[in-house]
Amino acid sequence: MKKIALIFACLGLFSVSVLAQSSRTRVVSATPSPTPPTIKGDVLTTPTEKRAPVLQGGRTMPQTSPTPPTNEEAVEEENDVIRVETNLVTMPVSVLDRDGRFITGLLQKDFQIFENGIQQKVEYFQSVEQPFTVILLIDVSPSTQFQIEEIHEAAITFINQLRRDDKVQVISFDERVRILSPVTNDRRVLRDAILRTEFGDGTSLYEAVDFVVQRQLKQIQGRKAVVLFTDGVDTTSRRANYQTTIREVEENEALFYPIRYDTQSDMNGGWGGGGSYPNRYPRRGQRDIDQILGTILGGGRGGGGRRGGGGGLGSSSVEYETGKRYLEELARSSGGRSFDARNDLSAAFTGIAEELRRQYSIGYYPENAGQVGERKQIRVRVMRPNLVVRAKTSYIVGANGSKQAGK
Repeated sequence: MKKIALIFACLGLFSVSVLAQSSRTRVVSATPSPTPPTIKGDVLTTPTEKRAPVLQGGRTMPQTSPTPPTNEEAVEEENDVIRVETNLVTMPVSVLDRDGRFITGLLQKDFQIFENGIQQKVEYFQSVEQPFTVILLIDVSPSTQFQIEEIHEAAITFINQLRRDDKVQVISFDERVRILSPVTNDRRVLRDAILRTEFGDGTSLYEAVDFVVQRQLKQIQGRKAVVLFTDGVDTTSRRANYQTTIREVEENEALFYPIRYDTQSDMNGGWGGGGSYPNRYPRRGQRDIDQILGTILGGGRGGGGRRGGGGGLGSSSVEYETGKRYLEELARSSGGRSFDARNDLSAAFTGIAEELRRQYSIGYYPENAGQVGERKQIRVRVMRPNLVVRAKTSYIVGANGSKQAGK
């Protein structure tokens, strides 16, 4: 009997142990393992943190129950973000009187916007005076060396218009593009960079514009523009051309202000003979001697094509007319203005600086979204008499859904 009792006692202890283990197992399985932390954007969150979720643009959603949103709710949130972030078409607008003086004090109600002929509601308006950044893009190809002193003087005149917070970068180009200064407001650095320009062969104007739009302007925030000193004739660009650069400028938000120098007479009556050009500007008396020598050595035709010799590449009337038309279209496509170097550039630069600081910025949500790659025509009107409006005239619907004019 004692043995039987001992056996039953052992069996009882074994049952209690099994039940205890079973109970512990059930307790563990009833308590879920902690959810690992998740990363949303740059924020590390855990289930115990009580953070309100943040959407793009800094919009904070109030805390709700932990029930996950339905697909429909998620789609509505996403569409709302896209509408706010990408559909707003914005553009800089300059308003001038008939004498080219910038007009201040206009209000949102003074502007009207039309897209493809249909009036849009002005949803965004800003008229705050702001500093600007300008790239001085200087042509140092052989054709401009006869007028390089005038170009230097004009460029320095422009930087003299700067205020403390305005900044400039100096870039030159011949067959190659060269960055001569950082973006700075140090006038001494800028003057040294302007005077350090050296001549080379060829003229890659289109590649210089492409470089500035694709590389330099994208790094600059705020109001920005390009002041371009050139005769407009390109002879050596291979990676960019007339049409591609006009389209790039149309899609960018920077304004272009070409300063056109007519160098055709210099090219057809200047340096004669070979394709080597000195890196010093010839004085005006010396220029007359060189023109005579060029005529003699060129057999009565004059010398000085871009690669040497009269009537060379980049010296014909057709090429100069194309160059003039290109600079005018460059200004028009960007919303800027073109200037003839024979006019008073000091007054022009004063106007440019004032215009950049005090532009209006307006925007709207298009009623018709359009298709990717579609070009939309824009017209901005001011409801005041005798005023001239300068703004972008079109934008292209981007592949990423972006519809900002100038981007």
